[in-house]
Amino acid sequence: MAKILIVDDDPDFCEATRVVLESAGYQVVTAPDGEAGLRGVVDEKPDLVILDIIMETVLEGLHVSQEMANDPNKSHIPILMVTSIANTDYAALFPTDEYIHINGFVSKPISPANLLSRVATLLS
Repeated sequence: MAKILIVDDDPDFCEATRVVLESAGYQVVTAPDGEAGLRGVVDEKPDLVILDIIMETVLEGLHVSQEMANDPNKSHIPILMVTSIANTDYAALFPTDEYIHINGFVSKPISPANLLSRVATLLS
């Protein structure tokens, strides 16, 4: 059974996503911010990280993905970035001219079927 770490400061998103993923047989752990997420990567050894961008800071998720990419003990873990940044005033801050260390990107809200499809693809 694959373990998925959800790093998001929205408890409703975490809970809804956890229910969808657990109903498909995945083990799920959550972290409310980037710092806890990085600790969770070490402690929980997930097979996949679902990562928000906007948490305590506007681009916190990007910093988490960069830290994971720079650490050989974390860089092999795929990241699915799930965010609503496109629907906010912060959309212009999202870098489009540099490589983002993620394996997939989807905008919130995401349907359960689309989430499960993206997760299955990244774990295969």
